[in-house]
Amino acid sequence: MSSVSATEIRSIVEAVLTELSRNPDGGSARASTTNGQAAAAPPAAAAPPAVERARATASAAPQSPSRAGGTSDGGDIDVPDPDAPEERRRIGVEHPANASGLANLAGSTGARLAVGRAGPRPRTRTVLLFGADHAVTQDAIFGDVPHELLEQFGLFTVQTRVTSQDEYLLRPDLGRQLDDESRTVVADRCLKKPQVQIVVGDGLSAAAVTNNLPQIYPVIEQGLQSAGLSLGTPFFVRYCRVGVMNDLNDIIQADVVLLLIGERPGLGVADALSVYSGWRPETGKSDAHRDVICMITAHGGTNPLEAGAFVVEHAKNVVANQASGVELRLKQSGSR
Repeated sequence: MSSVSATEIRSIVEAVLTELSRNPDGGSARASTTNGQAAAAPPAAAAPPAVERARATASAAPQSPSRAGGTSDGGDIDVPDPDAPEERRRIGVEHPANASGLANLAGSTGARLAVGRAGPRPRTRTVLLFGADHAVTQDAIFGDVPHELLEQFGLFTVQTRVTSQDEYLLRPDLGRQLDDESRTVVADRCLKKPQVQIVVGDGLSAAAVTNNLPQIYPVIEQGLQSAGLSLGTPFFVRYCRVGVMNDLNDIIQADVVLLLIGERPGLGVADALSVYSGWRPETGKSDAHRDVICMITAHGGTNPLEAGAFVVEHAKNVVANQASGVELRLKQSGSR
């Protein structure tokens, strides 16, 4: 196609503007008269040769279905959901040397492998999926566990010394201690010296508690009761850190404390739950004195029902050995 001169470009623009001013709605070029009859619009001037060439090129070009329904009628932009399974697992590398091997590698992990690129940049769907996953993590961290869910399992609510979510993220130490009012509530309402005390905490993912508690809690509660273990009064801790086990058990003095708490959300899974346990936790004890069962979720982790049964067996083992953490491992290995 021959190049278009500046004069021809200006004539194209002038012709388009003239036509739009006569007929802005793109319909039949007719004008209404005062007596209700339609009068023909004045004839259009002959288009310059460059305009005719541009019209011919436009009419011959394929139309891109960039809008919903394959038209450009102003509808919503039709973009596939980047979180759909087929989109999340799609291989973006063009012409890989080993297509099946790359697919197997990408399918073996939640990491963002084989997403491809557009020049030096990520592809649009990769950016959209990253943004969607990041938004889910924010909802998990800054969300709240529904009050109705806590009522369903008879959990009253206490709080650590943290007063806001921002402070919770900046001051982990305050999340390891109950505030003064909560200490009084726990002392007044909780059964003292049970064999097992169940506590639920929001942690870094309220979504973990919301999504998994309905499945795992009944399994743990019924399993412990069937094992003949006495249970304390369960409750919920807002702005909870794992170390709060020591502080609350200074009041309750249970043999075993089970803390169900939301894990730090990732960009693939944001609702994973952990169950921390310890034999007679108290002030001064550390992670070395605790055990944890983690990644409890129906989205690529341990199913909550299966995890609940495992928690029961672990609690029975802790009671039988009167130890947890490193000490439990040493006893099981015969070193103690």
